[in-house]
Amino acid sequence: MSGYRLHDAVALVAALVAPFLVALALVPFRTELSATNAALILVVAVVAVAATGTRTAGAVAALSAAAWFDFFLTVPYQRFTITGRQDVETAVLLLVVGLIVSQLSVRARRLQTTVITDAARLASLRGTARLAEDGRSPEAVVEYVRRELVGLLGLRGCRFEYGNLMGGLPRLEHDGGVWLRRPARVTEYADWPDDETELRVVGGGHYYGRFLLDPLPGPLPPEQDRLVAVALAAQAGSALDTAGLDRLG
Repeated sequence: MSGYRLHDAVALVAALVAPFLVALALVPFRTELSATNAALILVVAVVAVAATGTRTAGAVAALSAAAWFDFFLTVPYQRFTITGRQDVETAVLLLVVGLIVSQLSVRARRLQTTVITDAARLASLRGTARLAEDGRSPEAVVEYVRRELVGLLGLRGCRFEYGNLMGGLPRLEHDGGVWLRRPARVTEYADWPDDETELRVVGGGHYYGRFLLDPLPGPLPPEQDRLVAVALAAQAGSALDTAGLDRLG
């Protein structure tokens, strides 16, 4: 999470500084460069910030671009005042277009991230299915799933335990939630529990074991990642059941 906060802080600094530097670089050419062309160049700076930052950074970059366009590139220079009607219209359009384009750029980046993430999830499921289709041992399937769970859920570690229900651990359920069920109380978690979390492996209606997840402290991963983890465990259970191992539990 600290990495995300640092990234957001850097993006905000870039949103303030990048339009300033671009506008400053255009100062030697401001008498020859039309206001429209100068505004278009500043829009490019806004898009560059939005492409790597957040919606807030994109909005700040648009505001910064409009302000420095006024200060450096319109008469009277070095003052936050615009006297020409055309310059006023250009500054307003720069702000509006910068806001729109920055938001579209952020949305496109997030969609791309979603596509890449979904492709990685699908690859995990396909990899497990391919091992089973190739006739690999159930132990190989279990080991593959164990490794995938570590990366998918951002775990510190993960191990598989055959046929043991001892301990009363919190459980990653089929709906993607993490619950601790006790006779007197049921607890749902928004963050990872302090201790291990179990992910049960069932095949053909029979319990075979569980993956014991050792997470890093912090919030639970996205729901889709948790649902994929449940599906991977189900594939491991099918492999164990198909192999005809002694059913436990």
